[in-house]
Amino acid sequence: MTRSNAIAAAQAAFDDGRLWTTLARRVAMQTASQPGGEAADFGRYFEAELVPDLEAMGFACRVHPNPSGHQGRFLVAERVEDAGLPTVLTYGHGDVVPGYDDEWSSGGGPWTLTEREGRWYGRGAADNKGQHLINLEALKAVLAARGRLGFNVVALFEMGEEAGSPGLDAFCAANRDALRADVLVASDGPRLRADRPTLFLGSRGIMTFDLELDLRDGSHHSGNWGGVLANAGLVLAHVLASIVTRSGQIRVVGWRPTNVPADVYRAVSTLELDHAAGLPVVDPNWGEPGLTDGEKVYAWPSFQVLSFTCGNPELPANAIPSRAVARCELRFVPPVTPDTVVPPLRAHLDERGYGAVRIVPDKAVAATRLGPDHPLVAFAADSILRTTGKRVTVLPNLGGSLPNAVFAETLGLPTLWVPHSYPGCRQHAADEHVLPELLREGLAMMAGLWWDVGEGLPPVR
Repeated sequence: MTRSNAIAAAQAAFDDGRLWTTLARRVAMQTASQPGGEAADFGRYFEAELVPDLEAMGFACRVHPNPSGHQGRFLVAERVEDAGLPTVLTYGHGDVVPGYDDEWSSGGGPWTLTEREGRWYGRGAADNKGQHLINLEALKAVLAARGRLGFNVVALFEMGEEAGSPGLDAFCAANRDALRADVLVASDGPRLRADRPTLFLGSRGIMTFDLELDLRDGSHHSGNWGGVLANAGLVLAHVLASIVTRSGQIRVVGWRPTNVPADVYRAVSTLELDHAAGLPVVDPNWGEPGLTDGEKVYAWPSFQVLSFTCGNPELPANAIPSRAVARCELRFVPPVTPDTVVPPLRAHLDERGYGAVRIVPDKAVAATRLGPDHPLVAFAADSILRTTGKRVTVLPNLGGSLPNAVFAETLGLPTLWVPHSYPGCRQHAADEHVLPELLREGLAMMAGLWWDVGEGLPPVR
């Protein structure tokens, strides 16, 4: 049996309806991990779906509790063919964001896989149930065609990624030996464009934090005190305006990269974002001047104000607000780390007389990237090109954030991500969907890649 047989076997799972049937069953499982979400089937995703599927392929499976106390457990599945063969770690998450049931325009809602206008709608279809399903189906196809994989596999699945992956880093640190591998190959996030196979090698980091300003005890009548009492909302608005210019250029010096590697710039400088119908139109004059759109998204930080509250928005009063709060977000790239986000901002605010503004950090994920010149990148890109006939877009890091630091830093692995979704998939929103043509192509890509890994990996360290 040949590589072509493996690819054909993988695509047969799409053509004969098996992929639809399995994905529909998994979409129907309500596995939201965020507070207030639907979690009726949260505990069954491993036992009823993944474990039987993996055991049928010869994996030994074990479900572990979460060391953080979060309800989302971890599944580790191992298939060892020979201790002398390379080992691939693959990853996925079975949890999803809440359904937002009333906001769906498709008739089935979030928990029923529905086909409409050439799209498959359902919560988790893109993020991440559909993506790790493709990778496992492709593994099955290689096993069927070759009779073996030609490498060892450790599969790690979690049920808390949408809640920030609580406990994942601690679990991996405590189980380094069981998770030992040569490379991570996994799928999440979108391609750069629907028509272009994509590899991304890490992710931008993210930190969310509140900027809080309390000027006095309680609000006061705006007629009696207007003109002599500072308005907390106005002061905080000026604080935010000091962080970025009116065109979105970041002004906090410590957040701005000082030396973007040449291979990163080469990889992203000519990238064109997806401009398909229904996607946002890029604001041409927003962000760092002189950078291309690709450089802005993949090689530069991005600051956002996610919410801003002062006074009582639901029932405004004729009173001067004494308190204002802005929830903010910084997405950053190396060498910035979560530990180096707040100190430069504190210095920036203090220098401008805003010492009364408190910075209250919340969640943070580290930034990671594998060098685009790493031999594994050329290996994977060549494999996908031979399967699809399409040139592969290589992103040093995803514009969004994933728990890639757990794999790249805690486990010390080179990381390759092969996304099977696209920017318009509406993940995290109502009407989440996948494009069936990408699922079919993804099955072929992953079967070809798994086959080629079995033929031998290039040097990985």
